[in-house]
Amino acid sequence: MKDLSKVNNPYGEDKVIDACSIFGMMNLQGKRFSSREPVKAISNMHERGNGLGGGFAVYGLYPEYEDAYAFHIMYLSKEAKEKTDGLLNESLDVLFDEELPTQEADVRDPPLVWRYFAQPKRSKLGTRPADDYVVEKVMRVNTETGKAFVFSSGKNMGVFKGVGFPEDIAEHFCLEEYEGYIWVCHGRFPTNTPGWWGGAHPFNILDWIVVHNGELSSYGTNRRYLEMNGYKCTMQTDTEVLAYAFDLLMRKQGLPIEVTSQILAPPLWNEIDAMDPNDGHVLAALRQTYGSLLMNGPFSIVVAHQGEMIGLTDRIKLRPLTAGIKGDFLFLSSEESAMRLVSPSLERAWSPRGGEPVVGRLEARKVVEVLAQQR
Repeated sequence: MKDLSKVNNPYGEDKVIDACSIFGMMNLQGKRFSSREPVKAISNMHERGNGLGGGFAVYGLYPEYEDAYAFHIMYLSKEAKEKTDGLLNESLDVLFDEELPTQEADVRDPPLVWRYFAQPKRSKLGTRPADDYVVEKVMRVNTETGKAFVFSSGKNMGVFKGVGFPEDIAEHFCLEEYEGYIWVCHGRFPTNTPGWWGGAHPFNILDWIVVHNGELSSYGTNRRYLEMNGYKCTMQTDTEVLAYAFDLLMRKQGLPIEVTSQILAPPLWNEIDAMDPNDGHVLAALRQTYGSLLMNGPFSIVVAHQGEMIGLTDRIKLRPLTAGIKGDFLFLSSEESAMRLVSPSLERAWSPRGGEPVVGRLEARKVVEVLAQQR
C-alpha cells in the first residue's frame, strides 16, 4: 500500500502554506451552464492539490425536484446504509432514491454514494421549521450510524466530492451531464487533517456550502460554540465549522453578510478604537457577543447558497482571493490565471480587501462589494 504521508507531503516539509485551490463561477441571471468551464478552471490550479481531495457544488441542479431536499450520502458499510434507510424512512417522505451515477476514474477507494429526494413527514414535523428539522436529521445520521455521512442536504443543489484531483472527481461523478447557475470548486492539499472522502471540500448544510484555503486555529472554540447550537462536527477537518457558522448566523439568526463578515473576520481592536464611536461600539459589541465564532487563522473562502455566491478572506488576507466580472458572470478564484483561462477578456479583475466580502446576487442580478466601515 502506498505511504500516504509521502503523497501528502512529498518534500518532507511541515507545511505547504500556499496550497489548496478554490474557484467559483456564477451566472447573475440564473442561467444554467455546464461543468466544462469550472472543471477547466480548477484543473488549471492542479499544482495546488495533491490528489487527496477535490469537489464541486452545483446550484440549480435538480429543477425536477426543486421543492425537495436532495441528500447525497456516502456509505462506508452495508450496515450503515441499512440503518440510515430506516432512519430516513422514519423521519422523511422519500420521493425517489438511487445510487449516484458514477464511472471509472482515477479516484481512491470510492464509497457507495446514494441520492435521495425527500420531504419531512408532516406528522413528525409539528411546528418546527422544516430546515431545522432536516438539520437535526442530518446530524443524527452523521453521529449515530457510524459509517454514513450526509455531505449534501439542500434543495435544487448538490455536492460531489472525494479523494482525487478535482478533474478526476468530476469524471467519477459524470459532472459533464449536469448544469447549474453556480459552480463552486475545490482542489485540496490537506496538511493537518486526513485526506478522506468526507474531509474533501465543499462542506455543506442545507443549501449552504463553503470551500476553503487555509486553516482555522480557532477550530476548537468555534466547534464548541456551534455544538451548543445543535451542530455536530464529524468530517474531521476545520472547514466544517464555517458551513455551520454561515447557516447559524445568516439562516437561523437572519444576519446579512455585511454583519456576518464582521463576526467571522472582524477588524482588529486597534482599528475599532480608531473608528467613529457609533461604528466602533457596534463592532465591539459584535466581537464580544460572537467572540467564539471569530475565525482565527489564515483563510480565503467561497461561500454559496441559493441565489448568492460570496468571496471572503481573513482580515489581513493571508490567503489569496481574486474576483472577476465578464458580462453576466462573476468569478472568484485563488488565481487570476484560472479566470482568464475560461474568460480571457474580463471586464474587471481585482483582489478584494481582507475581511470585505464580494457578493454575487441573483435577485439583484449584480455584484456587491461590502467595504469596511472604517474606510
